[in-house]
Amino acid sequence: MHVKSMVLPEGPFQPAWDSLENYKVPRWYLDAKFGIFIHWGVYSVPAFQNEWYPRNMYIKGHQAYRHHLETYGPHSKFGYKDFIPMFTAEKWDPKEWAELFRQAGARYVVLVAEHHDGFALYDCSHSQWNSVNMGPKRDIVGELADAVREQGLIFGVSYHRAEHWWFFEGGMQFDSDVRDPRYYSFYGPAKPSDTEPDEEFLEDWLRRACELVDKYRPQIFWFDWWIEQPAFEPYLRFFAAYYYNRAEQWGQNVAINYKHKAFPERAAVLDIERGKIDYIRPLFWQTDTSICKKSWGYIQNHDYKSASSIISSLVDIVSKNGCLILNIAPKPDGSIPEEQKKILLEIGRWLSVNGEAIYGSRPWKVYGEGPTKVVEGEFKETAEEPFTGRDVRFTCKGETLYAVLLDWPGEEATIRSLSTLLRLYQKEIFNVEMLGVDGSLQWARNEDGLKIKMPKQKPCEYAYTLRIAKRKTAFT
Repeated sequence: MHVKSMVLPEGPFQPAWDSLENYKVPRWYLDAKFGIFIHWGVYSVPAFQNEWYPRNMYIKGHQAYRHHLETYGPHSKFGYKDFIPMFTAEKWDPKEWAELFRQAGARYVVLVAEHHDGFALYDCSHSQWNSVNMGPKRDIVGELADAVREQGLIFGVSYHRAEHWWFFEGGMQFDSDVRDPRYYSFYGPAKPSDTEPDEEFLEDWLRRACELVDKYRPQIFWFDWWIEQPAFEPYLRFFAAYYYNRAEQWGQNVAINYKHKAFPERAAVLDIERGKIDYIRPLFWQTDTSICKKSWGYIQNHDYKSASSIISSLVDIVSKNGCLILNIAPKPDGSIPEEQKKILLEIGRWLSVNGEAIYGSRPWKVYGEGPTKVVEGEFKETAEEPFTGRDVRFTCKGETLYAVLLDWPGEEATIRSLSTLLRLYQKEIFNVEMLGVDGSLQWARNEDGLKIKMPKQKPCEYAYTLRIAKRKTAFT
C-alpha cells in the first residue's frame, strides 16, 4: 500500500498485525465501564424514522422517499444538502452537555465526528462540507472535547466515512441533486453498495481519520461495521499504527473500537451493537446501544428504554468483562430532550449509590446466576426477558465480592453460587452489606447458598448491590 503524503509516526508499532497485536487496553478504559455516545448531525433536522434518512430519502418506494417528496418536494429541488442550514445548534452549550454526562456517571464520551452522510462535525481540511463552514459554523468536535476534558472525562470520536462510498447511491437512479456535479464533493462517490472502494476514496478516508487524531487527540476512535471490507485492510493497519504511535508520543493511552472481525481481537477493542455475550470474555469488550429503541439520531416520537433496563444491561455487561456506551440523540438546535436527560440522571443516581461495584471492578469466577438468559449477538436486545430477583451478577475488587441483585428478591435473597458445596468462594465471609444501607445485614451460609435478610427500605429504585467481604478491611 502506498499512502500519498502520509508518513508513519515514529513509535513501537508497525502497520502489521503481529506488531499491532502487542497493543494493551488502557487501564482507564478497563475501569470506566460506562460512556456516552452522541449521534448528532444534519439527519437530526428531518427527524424521520432514523439517522439513515439521508440514504433512505433517495430510495424509490421507501417510506422516507415518499415522506420527503410530500414534505419538501422533488429531490432535484430540495435534497439532503438543503437541510444543512437548518442544522443550527443555536441552543448548544457543550459545557452543559459535559456536566450532564458527568452527572450521569459516564467516564468517557464519544461523539460521531462524521456519519455516513459525509457531513463532518469538525474543522476538516479535506472537505468544505463541515460544521465550521456551514450549519452551526462551529467546531463541534473541538468544543465538546474541551468541555468533556474540563469535567475530567475521556473524549473520543467515531468515524463512519467508510459507508459514504455507497450511502447516496439511490440518488443516482433518478432526477435528484445527488447527480448534480456541483454537489459531488458532498454526495460522491455514491457508488453501488456491492462494489469495493477505490484507492482515491481509501486514501481520502485515511487522511481524514489521521487528521481527526492529530487535531483532537481522541482517546477512543470508534469504527462502524463496513471497514471489514477487504479493501480497507491495509489502511486499517496503517491507521492503527499511526494512532497508537501518536498516542505514545503524546503520553496518552488510547483505544480503537471495531465490529465483527475487522481487526484481530488483540489489536483493538471489540464492540457489539445493541447486543451482548453470555460468558466472561477474557478480552475486554464493549456494547454500544441507544437510549432510543428506534433510532440513533433524533427523531419525533422516540420510544425510550427505561433507566431500569439500561442499568440491568450495564451490570450484566460489566460482569462479563465489558463496558457499555449509551447513545443519546440531541435535537438540531443542540438541546437534549428532557426525557433523555431524565434517564441519564436516573442512571447517575443509581451509580452514585452502586458505582463501587462497577467502576474499577473486574469479573469474578462466574458472571452470575438466575433463570433469565441473555440472548447473545448483535441486535438481539429486544429479544431479552426482564431480569428477576433471582438474577444475580458478580464483580469483584481484590478480596471484596459484589453481588448485584437485578430485581428486589423480597424479604430474603439466596445466592446459590456462594453455597458451601460449590467451592466457588472458599474464603470465610466476614461481613455482608448493601450499598446505600447503613450497617451489616443478617446472613447465613450453607449448602443451599448465602441467604441474606433484605433491609426494610430499598436504597435505590433499581438493581441492588451486596458487598461481601472476607474481612472488615477488605474495602473502604
